[in-house]
Amino acid sequence: MQRRTLVQSAALAAAGALMALPAMAQTTWPTGKPISYVVPFAAGGTTDTLARLIGQQLGTALGTTVVVENKGGAAGSIGSEAAARSAPDGYTLLGGTVSSHAINISLYPKLGYDPIKSFSPVTLIGTNPVVLVVSAASPYKTLKDVLTAAKGKQGGLSSASAGTGSSQHLAVELLAYKSGVKFTHIPYKGSGPAIQDVISGQVDMMFDTTVVAAPHIQSGKLRAIAVTSPKRLASMPDVPTVAESGVAELKDFEVQSWQAIFVPAGTPTPVVNRLHDEIRKILAQPDMQTRLKGFGMEPADMSVAQIATFQKAEVDKWAQVIKAANIKVD
Repeated sequence: MQRRTLVQSAALAAAGALMALPAMAQTTWPTGKPISYVVPFAAGGTTDTLARLIGQQLGTALGTTVVVENKGGAAGSIGSEAAARSAPDGYTLLGGTVSSHAINISLYPKLGYDPIKSFSPVTLIGTNPVVLVVSAASPYKTLKDVLTAAKGKQGGLSSASAGTGSSQHLAVELLAYKSGVKFTHIPYKGSGPAIQDVISGQVDMMFDTTVVAAPHIQSGKLRAIAVTSPKRLASMPDVPTVAESGVAELKDFEVQSWQAIFVPAGTPTPVVNRLHDEIRKILAQPDMQTRLKGFGMEPADMSVAQIATFQKAEVDKWAQVIKAANIKVD
């Protein structure tokens, strides 16, 4: 009888210890060990700047240090693969984008990570709407003008981008896929030279983020045809959405670059939730909202589950476009 009582007591104690593990993980993390915030792009870009803004405040909130590490290359693939292989212990964050976590899986045949299976989403920082622009001297005033002209020209109108597989490139391929109208893609090494050739009229049009295109629109060098967000932008209230063009096939057309934070798959749920809550507080600050808008970003506020659903839809959408356009990157 005494032996049975001892066994039962030991079993209860073990069960109690197991039940306490999640709480322990939540209360003991972080221990003061520095957190690595991997940026899979070069220093100075939007993802890097956001990491430094968020990381500094996050370190203070968690009582530790957040160290930004730039591991650029292959449209975010190299740094993302490195983060995916890190221990899922809450000490590695990754700044992910539409490229690294929605497009690359269908673009690169030998990607060293799965954007969904290798990571757990933490926070969607914000979205960056894309705008279709033409030269101010262009005869095209509306999206219907653009589509009509493309139909009547062999090979369609020319459309510049920052490079093959970029969001600018995929935006025009999505337009072609949904409208059934062909366009000729002209890849450049970056948005800067691409948009200059649109301004000069050497290339007919281009999709680019509002933060890049807005100064040229405001100076009168470019004409904004349509934005690719679900609704009109407060910063461009007179520019219609693609969905408002009156073309039935484009009623659900949407393209947005986005910035998010991920952790390696298997990171404890209490840690993910703590990170989500702390980063959400940082992003809600008025000065942070102002900084986001300065990047041309629309602030986002999604739960972890909503981000996962959003990301999967993005992966599926771009997989269809890349397959239909037969886009290949070595």
